Amino acid sequence: SAAAASAAGRHGGGRDRLPVPTVVAHRGASGYRPEHTIGSYQLGLDLGADIIEQDLVPTRDGHLVCRHENDITGTTDVADHPEFADRRTTKSVDGTELTGWFTEDFTLAELKTLRATERIPAQRPNNTLYDGRWTVPTFAEVLDWAAERGRKRGRPVWLYTETKHPTYFRSLGLGLEEPLARLLRQHRLHRSDAPILLQSFEPSSIQRLRRLVDTPGVVLLGAADSRPWDFVESGDPRTVADLVTPRGLAEIAGYARGIGPTLDLVIPRAADGSLTAPTPLVRDAHRADLLVHPYTLRNENAFLPADFRRGEDPNAYGDVFGAARAYFEAGIDGVFADHPDTALLAAEEFRG
Repeated sequence: SAAAASAAGRHGGGRDRLPVPTVVAHRGASGYRPEHTIGSYQLGLDLGADIIEQDLVPTRDGHLVCRHENDITGTTDVADHPEFADRRTTKSVDGTELTGWFTEDFTLAELKTLRATERIPAQRPNNTLYDGRWTVPTFAEVLDWAAERGRKRGRPVWLYTETKHPTYFRSLGLGLEEPLARLLRQHRLHRSDAPILLQSFEPSSIQRLRRLVDTPGVVLLGAADSRPWDFVESGDPRTVADLVTPRGLAEIAGYARGIGPTLDLVIPRAADGSLTAPTPLVRDAHRADLLVHPYTLRNENAFLPADFRRGEDPNAYGDVFGAARAYFEAGIDGVFADHPDTALLAAEEFRG
């Protein structure tokens, strides 16, 4: 659509502009490699993804590292390290009680003695081949990697970078936004036309980043009845359903370039898990001049709408091309995908 093209165009002109629909390598090529490893990011780039995604959590000494969660029980070999047995603990993170090992209890040097592992080995057994091959990367290392790859390619490597649990970490004295802004400035990624998008489920984190850098931000949106954790902490009664109204979207457009809704906010699923009709969200977001980059497209039956599953095995691939087309036809500007090659083929077919 014209609105999508104009919104995409604001990310910088010429050859750096993102294609629509944009394919984001979700946690790297996490369908094929343990997530948030240099191996996963590199494969995402090799497969042709338009953007590579990172999630940021802090170490005890304030370094930003790439993990989807601060709980690293399932994404590293920490349980095999007897020297860290006493670090196992129970915490409440954004209202959820978790028992395990957490990045904020390790220095970077300690964290670097661990190796990354596949998060869902039962569903993705092939990925366990790569367990132990990579360490937990720092965001500084990823920025260096992206700069080097960009020089080799002759065009920038786009990044999509999320602050995880920012209110929680701020309460521990480990605020994410200031060290992130510092790294962005060091790499000249602090400008509005930088090849990077910042994202968070907490609107106040994007607002805070907006005051520190001009790098474009995206507000992530969970289920309609959920509340951003910063709203819970501040007593703001609004839910995601309030944020996706024209009024809520207009407010977001005051400090962000886009939204990252769950796919179900774009096309809800019926009681049997099949797709229904699209909501007005994409139209309303485009009217507010916001990009729409929903999450997450995955090839496996277990994650697909019921009408696109094939066969009985939840871990077998379903008709992801059919599902992708339905979402693309709803007008989205891009999608987060665990299997970027598949999503790129679907996007190419849709554009063709």
